[in-house]
Amino acid sequence: MPIRDLSEQRVRRTGEDLVKHLESFELDLQFTAGVWFFAPGGGRFHDRYVPDLSMEERLEMAVGLLDHGLVGLEAHYPNEVNEDNIDLFKDLREDTGLRLITVVPNLFYDAQFEFGSLSSPIESVRRAAIDRTITALQFNVELETDFAIVWPGIDGFDNTFGQNHVAARDRFAEGLAEAMDAVPGARVCIEPKPYEPRANILYGTTSEALLLCEKVEGLLDSGENIDTLESGTALMALNPEVGHMLMAYEDLAYAFSLVCEYGRLGHTHWNSQPLGNYDQDLNVGVVYPEQTEAALYALKMCGYSQLFGIDINPERIPVERALVNCMDQLKAMNERINGLDHARIVECVEQPEENRGMLEALLIRSRYPEASGLSDIE
Repeated sequence: MPIRDLSEQRVRRTGEDLVKHLESFELDLQFTAGVWFFAPGGGRFHDRYVPDLSMEERLEMAVGLLDHGLVGLEAHYPNEVNEDNIDLFKDLREDTGLRLITVVPNLFYDAQFEFGSLSSPIESVRRAAIDRTITALQFNVELETDFAIVWPGIDGFDNTFGQNHVAARDRFAEGLAEAMDAVPGARVCIEPKPYEPRANILYGTTSEALLLCEKVEGLLDSGENIDTLESGTALMALNPEVGHMLMAYEDLAYAFSLVCEYGRLGHTHWNSQPLGNYDQDLNVGVVYPEQTEAALYALKMCGYSQLFGIDINPERIPVERALVNCMDQLKAMNERINGLDHARIVECVEQPEENRGMLEALLIRSRYPEASGLSDIE
């Protein structure tokens, strides 16, 4: 599948142009889901609450969600998709239209990655990580996915003293570039996370991930990859996850808009999360719904036209119900922000001295349309 163009995200709009865009552009809510949480396992502190399911059973459940807007699935190599079952996913796409949109190289779980994967100082381990990334990229090409998500979850440090941080970052970027040059034409989306399982993860915030994108693209030397970059198409992009952003105390709208500013928002992962807490993967909107709404509005402003991934851990809710709740939540929020007075909002932001407190007043009335006894506003 051709690499999707992200350049429209970089367009700057103000004033009447921004109002016209907000009134005409709507987010296209098409959803993806990870096959791993269709049968969630146990954790550090409890056994699994539901029986394990075969991949065929998981995919059957996913097909049942097509009418709710599910269009794609995400899977790890070699855990959920591998040489033994790749035809299962090919048949799924042909029979139902539901397809894998990413094959994620699992670079964080195996015991060999105890001290890191692409950044490991142990050359044999790093070589194994590069080779696994190459294989995963080949799977992405064969399955015609949109990108490969790479999460440096085990690449980091616990004790900062004496760490050669620059060398670790170099090893990670150079290893990723080597894999991408071995399979030219495949986009990689980095998923930042500040901590867990490592105390500190490399490239753990939105801004750090943007720096990694620039660094890796500068290292690519395959002719096809260079041609792609010269055409203005990003090969390195981001897959920010709402929960990870809030773990890092990032403001969602600000962080999403930062990625769009550089035309690198390749995918998004949605859930909810208490600020600075462990990674909970709660359903969308359960915590800080106002942050989610602001993020959606920021994406609307930027003209985001890619997919919306649901990344949750529904331990105590049937996975179908949890996914439908998340999709319904985003649909409801999207409908509400589409109905806002965009001209008035732009006026409040661009002429703050003449509209003190009015943006808040507008949002109060939008969030509580049935409220009575509210003051009149101009």
